[in-house]
Amino acid sequence: MKKNIAAVLGALLAFGLIPASGAVAETARLRFAALPIVDMVPLYVAEKEGLFAKRGLSVEFIPVGAAPERDQLLAAGRADAAVDEIQAVINFNRDKPQMKIVRWALRPTASSPHFFILAAKGSGITNAADLRGVEIGVSQGTIIEYVTERLLQSAGLTGSEIRTVNVPRMPDRMSLLASGQLKAAVMPEPLASLARAQGALVVLDDSRHPEFGSSVISFRDDWIAAHPAALRAFLAAVEEATSLVDADPARYASILVERRIVPPAIASSFKMPEFPKAGVPTKAEFEDALAWLKGKGLLAKDLAWADSVDGSWLPQ
Repeated sequence: MKKNIAAVLGALLAFGLIPASGAVAETARLRFAALPIVDMVPLYVAEKEGLFAKRGLSVEFIPVGAAPERDQLLAAGRADAAVDEIQAVINFNRDKPQMKIVRWALRPTASSPHFFILAAKGSGITNAADLRGVEIGVSQGTIIEYVTERLLQSAGLTGSEIRTVNVPRMPDRMSLLASGQLKAAVMPEPLASLARAQGALVVLDDSRHPEFGSSVISFRDDWIAAHPAALRAFLAAVEEATSLVDADPARYASILVERRIVPPAIASSFKMPEFPKAGVPTKAEFEDALAWLKGKGLLAKDLAWADSVDGSWLPQ
């Protein structure tokens, strides 16, 4: 009897009538809001290598030009997931839980910083102390400003010594820094590499502070509730893709230009970052981002870490 059951199950599996391990029974559709950022590379590799398809996932990448556009799509239910940051997820959940962080996307390492505080060529700024009282171009209320303040505080500057000016669009920040109209600005990679190629000087980076400059993958709660098996399959595909990129980054370098992540002018010199293995923000990291938002007057109440972060879907 047991042999007959095994034979039937084997036949069903062979003809795709039941899912293989790690796959979902029916093709699940996922709409992913995609900024042109290096954090997205493992997801594009998962698509390129068929890692989503073999697990029964149909992933549609919806290009967005800026974080506000990404957040509007998520809020309207026209995107199901995105790469964002802890602060963005907290903002979504300020009234009620709506989004869950399910994985790291990118974390700075000693050899691969993510965010850079840059000084304009000819500004005379060479170290953190030189930035006392200097207006630094950031996108206020976002991870850019958060990283700026935390890095400068770690370097010994106090709140009254740190000054920022709001320049939300990164191309504008780049232009103002290059022209010297801004003496300092904060950029993520790969724009930081482009700014350096244009003469900007690195003052600080987050290579020693991954707790500040990390990005995350987050999903709408309603999508998770409707597709729990698909979420596990998605994260398994991302994990496999991450291992592929980290093992042979040169193999996937073309994605950086194809997806307009890295400008062609620096494509040959740009170093692919090392991507993190499975993990989610700690309670301490979440609560620091929360405290910063409250201190800025951008949030009026505490939120529970467990309502915004869930690592239980990650591959074991």
